[in-house]
Amino acid sequence: MNPEKVVFGFFILLAATLNFGFFIGDIGVAAYHDVYELFAALVVSLIATILKLGDRTQIGAVHLATSLVADLQLITAAIVWAYAEHATAAGLTPEMVARIVSLSGGALLANLVSVTILVAETLMQRR
Repeated sequence: MNPEKVVFGFFILLAATLNFGFFIGDIGVAAYHDVYELFAALVVSLIATILKLGDRTQIGAVHLATSLVADLQLITAAIVWAYAEHATAAGLTPEMVARIVSLSGGALLANLVSVTILVAETLMQRR
């Protein structure tokens, strides 16, 4: 068993599951979407991106691209959340929560593509 592959797979799957945990729930209700879970999803996604930087294969490039998309979506969601909380008079409205959750949904899709590639790559390896 290769410990590097275990850590790599762990962070890819953890990024996807944290993002899914944040995404699930009524899209306009802030109580169903915890800001700390969004933060955790972002941090783990950034760690997964760093782990993908060393791979020089074509599949590695696609892994990196999906991770960068997820990072961009989650960073944007965090910025929108901070803006809604601290820069608007209305605060975190259902419309702003819907925007944040939609952005995390895009990141979730990118994470699912990355997990699918990881599983396909694993199945294609010959012993």
